[in-house]
Amino acid sequence: MLRWTDLTQIPEGFGPSVVTLGNFDGVHRGHRAVLATVIEQARERDAQAVAVTFDPHPVAVLRPDQAPRTITPLGLRLDLLEGTGLDAVLVQEFTAELAGWTPERYVEEVFVEALGATAVVVGEDTRFGVRNSGDVSTLRALGDKHGFDVVVLKDLGGDTRWSSSQVRELVATGDVAAAAEILGRPHRISGTVVHGDHRGRELGYPTANLPQEMGGLVPADGVYAGWLLRLDRPEEDAERVLPAAVSIGTNPTFDGHQRRVEAYALDRTDLDLYGEQVGVELVERLRPTERFDSVEELLEQMAHDVERCREVLTSIVPS
Repeated sequence: MLRWTDLTQIPEGFGPSVVTLGNFDGVHRGHRAVLATVIEQARERDAQAVAVTFDPHPVAVLRPDQAPRTITPLGLRLDLLEGTGLDAVLVQEFTAELAGWTPERYVEEVFVEALGATAVVVGEDTRFGVRNSGDVSTLRALGDKHGFDVVVLKDLGGDTRWSSSQVRELVATGDVAAAAEILGRPHRISGTVVHGDHRGRELGYPTANLPQEMGGLVPADGVYAGWLLRLDRPEEDAERVLPAAVSIGTNPTFDGHQRRVEAYALDRTDLDLYGEQVGVELVERLRPTERFDSVEELLEQMAHDVERCREVLTSIVPS
């Protein structure tokens, strides 16, 4: 898949293409249904399937105090978009200057001149251009003027609309299982493994600690069943994906104050993961974070948590 971060990187004369526009945060099942239509239309027209997206999220520029927390960092978002079968993705840096473009200018410079669009696929609630002044009727009028078709898709997801906002709400409450139903895969957070207090190793449960600046939306505190992905390893490596118990919180039993994400690879005390890029995929929240009166009580609960993780993960194939 071709990846561009500026209009100047698009080859002159590129096209014809079928284009869609969106933030695609999470690349959830609703997004993938839209992208499947883009790809289908492109194949029928002997054209390139292209998605246009933004970084950062437009709200982060226009109304920073209301900016949504990012579900998937840009790198993962692009990998997920590539997995849909798209031919190219244009990531536009969203700036105040770009926000001031009229719908007409945006369509002409991006869809028509740069991408040679023969069709544009959008949802029925699509808005674009300065102050969101462009809508589907605007796009259709511009399509008539410039010679491209407009394919409008209705909301997807049945009675419950699939949306990035809904995923954020579910993850924030710790309901990662319900979030996975919308995402079509477990929610992932990622980062480079750093040193912690080494307390887990002392207790017999060594953990991979993610940095404070990690990628992806961190869910509510608690203990989760999940997968530890060693992202530096090839996909066919048997050691790349490991079942894990994941703790998110401040370690209240030890009077901790810093919120952390720690993953214990089940039954593995031999791993040295420091400096590795890892992903933590969260399958199910087992319980909230608790403060225990003694280390012995904590160890008893941790043993129970590990067994529950084993039960949850035994019948699941990692993504």
